[in-house]
Amino acid sequence: MSNVLAVTDANFEEEVEKHGGLTIVDFWATWCGPCRMIAPILDQLSTEYEGKVKVTKLDVDANIKTGSRFNVRSIPTLLFFKEGKVVDQIIGAVPKTHIESKLQQHSA
Repeated sequence: MSNVLAVTDANFEEEVEKHGGLTIVDFWATWCGPCRMIAPILDQLSTEYEGKVKVTKLDVDANIKTGSRFNVRSIPTLLFFKEGKVVDQIIGAVPKTHIESKLQQHSA
């Protein structure tokens, strides 16, 4: 069971920017192979860090406004938000350990 929440242009501010803690936003698209490679990793992390980190996904094809606003040029792009502000990013498919190290760095 995944705890990953799909967000859209319409609810991005409410779900991500107004969220008090640490949030990961996965900017992805259905046709993107590397996006599909990291999806199971994000599913695992959403379960392992349940209650500590909010994991969300935003389809860049369906939600052009938010992708443009954050200057997302390559996918997958993971943006890390803390208290509603971008504090870090990862571009491209990376190993779970790389994402986890960023999580630990920002959840301290």
